[in-house]
Amino acid sequence: MTKVITYGTYDLLHQGHINLLRRAKALGDYLIVGVTNDNFDLERGKLNVRNNVLERVEAVRATGLADMIIIEDYVGQKIDDIQKYDVDIFAIGSDWEGKFDYLNEFCKVVYLPRTEGISSTMLRESQQKIVHIGIVGAGRIAKRFIPESTYVNGVKVTAIYDPCSTHAIELAAHNKGIQVYGSYSDMLNEVDAVYVASPHLSHYPLAKEAISRGKHVLIETPMTLDGNEATELFAMAEQNHVIAMEANKTAHCPAFRHLIVLIKSGLIGDVVDIEASLSKLLSDKTLREFDTQQAGGSMYELASYPLLPIIKLLGCNYTDARFYSKMENGVDVFTRGIMLYDNAVCSFKLGLGVKTEGNLVISGTKGYAYVPAPWWKTDYFELRYEDQNLNKKYFYKWDEAGLRHEIQEFISCIYNHRYSTSRLRRKESIAMARLMEQFAHRINFIEIHNH
Repeated sequence: MTKVITYGTYDLLHQGHINLLRRAKALGDYLIVGVTNDNFDLERGKLNVRNNVLERVEAVRATGLADMIIIEDYVGQKIDDIQKYDVDIFAIGSDWEGKFDYLNEFCKVVYLPRTEGISSTMLRESQQKIVHIGIVGAGRIAKRFIPESTYVNGVKVTAIYDPCSTHAIELAAHNKGIQVYGSYSDMLNEVDAVYVASPHLSHYPLAKEAISRGKHVLIETPMTLDGNEATELFAMAEQNHVIAMEANKTAHCPAFRHLIVLIKSGLIGDVVDIEASLSKLLSDKTLREFDTQQAGGSMYELASYPLLPIIKLLGCNYTDARFYSKMENGVDVFTRGIMLYDNAVCSFKLGLGVKTEGNLVISGTKGYAYVPAPWWKTDYFELRYEDQNLNKKYFYKWDEAGLRHEIQEFISCIYNHRYSTSRLRRKESIAMARLMEQFAHRINFIEIHNH
C-alpha cells in the first residue's frame, strides 16, 4: 500500500484545496492530511486564519478524500509524521517548489500543480468586511490593544472615547486613523464593534448599550463583577445577533491552550489540586486599584487569571468557595481563595500590596504540571513525573503584549457567527463573575487582621 501525506491550513476550503487533495489522493492508496493548527500564520506576522482548527478539520473530512486527518502542531513534525506513519510520498502545492526537498531523505517529494485564480487569501479579501472597532477607555491596556490589532486581518481600530478627552486625544495623536469622539453614543454610530477597556464598574452599562445598538463587544476582564449581569449580556448579545466576549489574554495564549489540552487528555491523570498566584507591588496608593469607589482591590483586579485554569480544568460546579483577605482602607491588598470540588481542591493567591511567588501548579494522580512565574504569560511549562526520565518541557514564544490572539478569536467569532468561544466559554465567564459577586457580598469571607 502506498501512503501519501500532505499538509495545509485549508482555511475557507475551496475548489483549489479539493483539486489538490484529489491529486494527492491519486498518487497512492491511502491519504493522510495534516491540518495546521491555529497558530500557522504567526510566522507570517498575521493571524489571518478565518476558521479555527476544528472547523477546518471538519471541512477536510467532508470532502471524503482523506483516509486520516492529523493536526500539525510544531516545526519539524513533518519528518516525525513521515516516519511514524511509514509514508511513501510527501505531496504539496507547487508554490512550495524546492522548499521541502530536504524530505527526500525520508520519502519521495512531489510538488502538485495548484488551481490558478483561487486561494484562501483571495477569498478572504473578496469576502472580508473590515470590522471597525471603537475603544472605550484610553488607559494602559488600550495603548497595547491598538498595535496588537495590526497583526490581525479584517480589523481596524478607528475610534476612541474616554470621559477624559485629554487621554483620548493623546492616544489618537500617536495612532493615525483614529477619530476621537466626545460621546459614547456618537462613537457607536460609526463602528461595528467596541473594545470596553474602561474601569470595572462601567463594563456592564457600556457593553449593554453597545449590544442594544447592534454592536459586537469585547469586554476587558473581569467582564463584570456580577453573575446576573454577565448572564444578561451574553443572552442579550445572542438575541441581537452580535458577539460578546471576555478579553482574558491568557485564555487565548497558545501555550496556555496547549497546556489545558494536554491535561484534559489525561497526561497527568486526574486533577486533584490547582495552585495559582498573581501579585503586584504597587506603591502609588492613589491608583484606581486602591479606590473602593472604582472596585479596587486584588480580587477584582487580578482574580480572573488564577481562576482561569481552575474553571477551565475543573468546571463551573464547585461545591464551596472561601476567601481570606488582608484589607487596607476598604480594599483587599491580599486575598487567598479556596475552592472545593467533588474530587479536587484549589487555591489562589492575589496581592496588590503583598508579593508572592507567581507559579501555577496543577497536581494529578500521574504527575503534575508546573508553569513558572509569571505563569499568566505562559511561554514555557513542564509536565513532571515520579520517574524524572519522563519529564517533558514545552517552549513557546510570547508575543509582546499578547492581545493579538484574543482579537483574532473575537474577529473569528464575528465572521463565523459563533456566540461562544471554547477558549473561554460563556458559562466560564459567568462562573468567574459569580465568584466576584460572592466576594463583594462577603460570603464565606474572613478578614486577616494585623497583630
